[in-house]
Amino acid sequence: MELRPVRLRDGAAWSRTRLRDEEHLAPWEPTLPGPWAERNALVEWPARWSALRSMGRSGQALPFTLLVDGEFAGQVVIGNVVREPLLSAYVGYWIGAHVAGGGAATAAVALAVDHCFARVGLHRIEATVRPENVRSLRVLAKLGFREEGLLRRYLEVDGDWRDHLVLAVTEEDVLPDGLVARLLRAGRAERA
Repeated sequence: MELRPVRLRDGAAWSRTRLRDEEHLAPWEPTLPGPWAERNALVEWPARWSALRSMGRSGQALPFTLLVDGEFAGQVVIGNVVREPLLSAYVGYWIGAHVAGGGAATAAVALAVDHCFARVGLHRIEATVRPENVRSLRVLAKLGFREEGLLRRYLEVDGDWRDHLVLAVTEEDVLPDGLVARLLRAGRAERA
């Protein structure tokens, strides 16, 4: 698997994956106007890509495409990047149902967080997750994210305002080796 910057040509695979996996993704994603099929249609991708690219160029975000065996499998976004004095951001991610449960999300988040600490100079990465999202909580637990609190009615998801747990990891928790090295040592990943 690999992470790379989002590209305009990701549109067809992005739309195909999102449309196919509505049942897998919709319960965890923010409620937005319009039906799922419209919001995730191929014609929506250029505007989304442009917004992600703009945020990336301005330093507000680091948007990545996740590839598994060279094929589109999801996205990881390091967002709300805040420089001095906080040096923090959040990580958000989603993967297609066809790769769920195989470690792709864990590896993708590990790569993104390692990049943020070793190359971007951030100090803290947060994630917010619905308490019912056991799979996502497991991804973060494997990587050493610690639970720091509960945000009541934090985000409108799946048609209602939902509580979210906030989890975080800091540079001191991860370096000098990084999360990828931790996964390799634990036998949860292997170099290709």
